[in-house]
Amino acid sequence: MLKLFVKELEPALSEINLLRDCMGLQGEIFREVESRRTLKFYVGDRAYFLKLHLGAGWKEIIKNLLQLRFPVLGARNELLAIRKVEALGVKTLTAVGYAAEGNNPATICSCLITRSLENTRSLEELAKDGQISTLLRRRLIRQIASTSRTLHNGGVNHRDFYICHFLMDMDTFNNDSPVLYLIDLHRAQIRSNTPRRWRVKDVSGLLFSAIDFGLTRNDIFRFVKIYSGKSLRETLKQDSGFWTQVLARADNLYRKDHGVVSERLAKLEIVAKG
Repeated sequence: MLKLFVKELEPALSEINLLRDCMGLQGEIFREVESRRTLKFYVGDRAYFLKLHLGAGWKEIIKNLLQLRFPVLGARNELLAIRKVEALGVKTLTAVGYAAEGNNPATICSCLITRSLENTRSLEELAKDGQISTLLRRRLIRQIASTSRTLHNGGVNHRDFYICHFLMDMDTFNNDSPVLYLIDLHRAQIRSNTPRRWRVKDVSGLLFSAIDFGLTRNDIFRFVKIYSGKSLRETLKQDSGFWTQVLARADNLYRKDHGVVSERLAKLEIVAKG
């Protein structure tokens, strides 16, 4: 059985009764829905996050299957994704505790504990506050494009691939290569190869979430070149169908979320046409 317990969690939690102890933990609630709870707690002066899954239920499982989505049945998926992403060399959360009980997929209870990433801010927060200069934006695009390529070529797709899920270590804000952490991997999928449709979904999600924060055509070209690993001319010619799908999906996401057409996206048709 998959299990994880790092001694630094003692004496607040016990390895033998980890799941039971987690159910009684008190802390700052960050998210709470019917079957999931996320909270921040402390052991001594060190902060952690707990994700507690209380069973998805057959209704949620059937709904996901009818929508051709793989249902998330507990914390195990995120733990496996963290390990895979780490193995690919991408910075992410550090898991220090995991436990699960039950065999029925609808009622499995599980928990995942990760160290809190202190002194970090999401790229979405930084962008909204106007803290991303042109120089920093170019540095971030290089890193995010490289990370996206590494994940997809390594068989991982995120499924919630937005700039809000990239956290910057603020101590590295002025570095040539600021340190970024990829979080919220609970819905990530792992395969030997990432199918095209899931690559499109991830990349279009990134574009949709970043388009209103000053992206230029050259920024998009920079991402396209690094992500593809080819010359810009080559990828726009050979992979035009892929980039057309990315733009179309990003446009649909924007329309659904904002109720209007993105003028910036409308001007980026040249990316797909080359």
